[in-house]
Amino acid sequence: MTTIREDFREILRLVRPGSRVLDVGCGEGALLDLLTQEKQVDGRGLEISASGVAACMARGLSVVQGDADQDLDHFPDRSFDYAVLSQTLQATRNPRHVLDELLRIADRAIVSFPNFGHWRVRWSLLSRGRMPETKALPMPWWSTPNIHLCTLADFMALTEDLNLRIDASAAFAGQGAARPMNPVSAVENWRTETCLFMLSRNGAAPTQKLASGEPPPASGDLFDG
Repeated sequence: MTTIREDFREILRLVRPGSRVLDVGCGEGALLDLLTQEKQVDGRGLEISASGVAACMARGLSVVQGDADQDLDHFPDRSFDYAVLSQTLQATRNPRHVLDELLRIADRAIVSFPNFGHWRVRWSLLSRGRMPETKALPMPWWSTPNIHLCTLADFMALTEDLNLRIDASAAFAGQGAARPMNPVSAVENWRTETCLFMLSRNGAAPTQKLASGEPPPASGDLFDG
């Protein structure tokens, strides 16, 4: 039996059955496939690597090749219920723009990232004077795709700058299950290894449905043809 990653398990808990989901940076499609099988979502994926797209297509998933920094701009407003960015924000060139775009094209964004303020990271920098390698950040500095690492406190400042509402948050450490957290607590910035948030815009109205009761199309031209 395949073991489900704890962050995937939490995302699975947050997403409503039958909803429209865009998985940005979907890799080989493990999360998108899980959501499709377990929650019967109308799922789409955006993945930068050709090998990842090929793996997704082999699973029967609807995925296109694209770069989150540039290609999210092509999606229509509010075409999804959820946009998921799992362990990818820190690898984007313009995280602020990407996060802003996620909440233009979807009612809610589910975002997870490694916390560079975790105590193991701080201790590694203090004791070794070198870029840390941890379970959440396993690659050496010269080969990691992470170019915009941030702390939990940094991310909270960004959500305030973008006037975003935190609908749910969870913390992970090691291989343990998700636990609730208070994201504004200074203690959490020390003890949380990986953070997960569900975000929406302050004052956003619920998604409108068509007169027939069916939701709007899941995406624009990127998935047509």
